[in-house]
Amino acid sequence: MIEGPYLEFEKPILELEKKISDMEEFSRVENIELDGEIQSLQNKLKKLQDNIFSNLTRWQKVQLARHPKRPYTLDYIKLLTTDFVELHGDRYFADDKAMVGGFARLDGRPIMVIGQQKGRDTKSNLFRNFGMANPEGYRKALRLMRMAAKFNRAIVIFIDTIGAFPGIGAEERGQAESIAHNLREMSMLEVPIVITIIGEGASGGALGIGLGDRVYMMENSWYSVISPEGCAAILWRDAAKAPEAAEALKLMATDVEKLDLIDGIIPEPEGGAHRDMNVAAANLKETVVKALGELDRLSPDELIMQRIAKYRRMGVFEQ
Repeated sequence: MIEGPYLEFEKPILELEKKISDMEEFSRVENIELDGEIQSLQNKLKKLQDNIFSNLTRWQKVQLARHPKRPYTLDYIKLLTTDFVELHGDRYFADDKAMVGGFARLDGRPIMVIGQQKGRDTKSNLFRNFGMANPEGYRKALRLMRMAAKFNRAIVIFIDTIGAFPGIGAEERGQAESIAHNLREMSMLEVPIVITIIGEGASGGALGIGLGDRVYMMENSWYSVISPEGCAAILWRDAAKAPEAAEALKLMATDVEKLDLIDGIIPEPEGGAHRDMNVAAANLKETVVKALGELDRLSPDELIMQRIAKYRRMGVFEQ
């Protein structure tokens, strides 16, 4: 039985898992053979899970991407890499705790890994600013990317944010400029850049570290120009209409892939990455390692030309 919290649409699964757990405990304590009954319930649970998770609405996918037990950037760094050395500060203003990064090894290969980091409770969320980076966070990320290019290290990026921080101080320190600067500089870096949206990917907050040679999405992540709540507040002046906004935004991984804005979808364990972090991390690692292997065959000039061509193709259509 997976520990909670449970989302509303997961409640029927919770009830059945609890029934199976209670029956297993009763069988053990009373030394009664109940294998047949337990197996029958497990088969029923599997069908229930298949039915629920194969028919999720876009809003339910958003909720799954926000699950408090879902693995974050530092979780994936721990599961995927070794010898991680975190680097701090933008050398201009401060060290933004919502943006983390540093050198690490992926299958023995030295890389630079960067990503947004959320907290799991009130205290850690305040410390991490709920994963919403300030300008100094984007400038720190760019400093690390330039360092990676200097030492010829591939860059692996994890995106998980509801947006860049919209506070007055962030605007005063040049939030928009810092994101725009990153986009320009990332387009010209002479090392491979592999990006994965691991949870939420919203607005310029995601795009500020989101320009690369390969862009992937975890199966239950979302990627959009704005959050459903923000969209609903603008269109209907009612954030409660977020489910309708999520449908209109077409923000699921399958939606974004159809628009040719990403290079692939990374499968998750049934029920979401939080149900088996090791499997989710293994799938993510396999994809990233394969992508880096393909990009290694390209010269720096080829990398840049293909990267630019990739983004120029977006939005092009014939009538």
